Amino acid sequence: MDANTLQSYRTLSPVPRKQFHPPQTVRAVATRTASGSKIIATSSNSKNVYRDNWFHRLAINHLSHCLRAVTGLGSGKNGYDGLVETTTAVYRNFDSAQQQKIVLQALEKAIPRPILLLMRIVLPQTTFVRECCAAFTTIFLTWLVGPCEVREGDFMERKEKNTVHVVKCRFLEETNCVGMCTNLCKLPTQTFIKKSMGMHVNMVPNFDDMSCEMIFGQVPPSSTEDPALNQPCYKLCNLKRKHHQNYCSNE
Repeated sequence: MDANTLQSYRTLSPVPRKQFHPPQTVRAVATRTASGSKIIATSSNSKNVYRDNWFHRLAINHLSHCLRAVTGLGSGKNGYDGLVETTTAVYRNFDSAQQQKIVLQALEKAIPRPILLLMRIVLPQTTFVRECCAAFTTIFLTWLVGPCEVREGDFMERKEKNTVHVVKCRFLEETNCVGMCTNLCKLPTQTFIKKSMGMHVNMVPNFDDMSCEMIFGQVPPSSTEDPALNQPCYKLCNLKRKHHQNYCSNE
């Protein structure tokens, strides 16, 4: 290479580098739960989008089938949309006491009675069992409530990992109805676990951010003292928006 050619290379202008600008907002973040379901979490004010795996679809359809078998009410949809449509029909056609009884019967139908009896006999009320129940919930029930994690709680002045924190309840997010949360989830679930396992559980929904805590071993407050049962429904309750009538019992 001669001197003139070398000099021409030296005088070339440098190639400008493209400056990187970070995004102003994050539109969505894709994550997976412990059981493998894909969740696309959008901004905090929008709904999560779930990509259910085969196990979750099987569990969702099984519970929907049990509800339909108890009530005779059907749905033209599959998956979680079908479950929400069926529970909405239950909520619209039955009073609060009947709603809770229907869900309780559906849960008993979903899980074979011999298994429930065996659970009550072989599972004593110990720290180990309460912590196992919390861990089980975070692994096998994310299809129903969404992502959740085990947290430490108090039990008779002792620390235990007996609390499940649901980050943003899928059922509450889909229905957007306080009454459906309390009558079709919270109250019948508390009764079912006490009846089937002999264990108290207190479900504490937070209607501001749609999170929830399930505290195994804690006695739930009475109906007159439970804040969740005195909570007015959302102004944008799905039942009011879709049917232009007030079906919500939490008004």
